[in-house]
Order: sequence, then structure tokens, then C-alpha cells
Amino acid sequence: MLVLVFGYLFGGAMTVPGGGDYREFLLPGMFAMTMLFGLESTVLAVTADTARGVTDRFRSLPIASSAVLGGRAVADVIDSTLRLVVVLLCGLVVGWRWHDGLGAAAAAVALLLLLRFAFIWVGVYLGLLLKTPESAAMVQILVWPVGFLSNAFVAPETMPAPLALIAEWNPMSATAAAARERFGNPGWGEQSWAAQHAVAMAVGWPVLLSAVFIPLSLRRYRHLSR
Repeated sequence: MLVLVFGYLFGGAMTVPGGGDYREFLLPGMFAMTMLFGLESTVLAVTADTARGVTDRFRSLPIASSAVLGGRAVADVIDSTLRLVVVLLCGLVVGWRWHDGLGAAAAAVALLLLLRFAFIWVGVYLGLLLKTPESAAMVQILVWPVGFLSNAFVAPETMPAPLALIAEWNPMSATAAAARERFGNPGWGEQSWAAQHAVAMAVGWPVLLSAVFIPLSLRRYRHLSR
């Protein structure tokens, strides 16, 4: 929310390389950041269930592990959708707009939620590994670098070369860039392959993360007592 206020107060005084309003550039990055920060709430919810014995009770019942973890994923997607709607409305209040029609805007929202879906499974796996709510605070060590080593605030080309490479291939950068493209908002105009194929990357990264972390989460859930 503080970043939204920053964008409202100072966005008009900042420019995007190649032209465009910085406020309209910033907001899609913030939408992607909202999806990323949801990772912490997923980890905390899973570790809290483990600490309270809820997970053990589910495991003692004749319920498929996929149903239990799938239920968690669905609940978190619903929660994230509501949060995203709130942030979108706040963006409209501070002057952000989309420009390419409702269908393109819906596609941008779908890409944002697809990223959140992938991060849910990362969070479920980490929550099953950590087990206690206190240890869930360690997730911040992961979340903040992923968020700030991205194109959410600045162009990767302005970063030192090693950091720029990380930012260009950051899954969050792909979704932020693709959302800007679908919303019709200005971008940095990078010439890298990742930037030129942002939409494909915004689909590919979540699919890859889900393909890795869904099986890992299910396996970890089945072997919690080991």
C-alpha cells in the first residue's frame, strides 16, 4: 500500500525509458509483487496446521493427499483473487488504467493468478518442510530478493550485469512484463529474449514451478512422519 501511495505522489514526476507514465508502469509490478508476497501466507498457514495437529488428523483419514493439498491451493487462489481485486481497485483510485480492452485485462489477471498458483505450491512444500510457524519467518529471506531483483521498479539494464541477468529471467519479471503488455501499460522496452517473449515466459515459469513443486509437495505430505 505504501508503494501505491508513492506511485500516486511521485509517479507523475518519473518517466519510463521510451516514454510513458511511471505510475502505469509501476502498478503491474505491484500486482505481481502481491502474488509473490502471498507465498508467506501460504507457508504460515501450512506450518500452523502442522503445529496444531490438523495435518496429522487429515493424514489419519481416508482422504487422498492430493485432495487435502488441492483444497489448500484452491482456498489460497480464492484468497489471492480477492486481494488482487482490492489492489486493482486501489490502482484505479491512484490513477492507473488499462488500455487494451476488458479481454486483454482479464488475460493479465489470469497470468497474475497463474503465478500465484505456482507460488502456492512452492509455499506448500516449504511449509511442510519447516513445520513450525516460527520458522516460516525464514521465507522472507527468499521473498524479498525475488521481489526486488526483478523489473517491478527499475529496468534490469540499469543493474550490474550479474543482477540484470537474474532480474531478466526472474519469474516475477516475466509476469510483470506480460501484465504490462496485456494491460497496455508502458514497459522498459528491453531487447533481451526474455523481455521480448514475456507472455510465453509468464506461462512457462508457473507451469515449470508447478510441475516441480506439486509432486514434491505430495511426496513430502505422504512422508511427514519420516
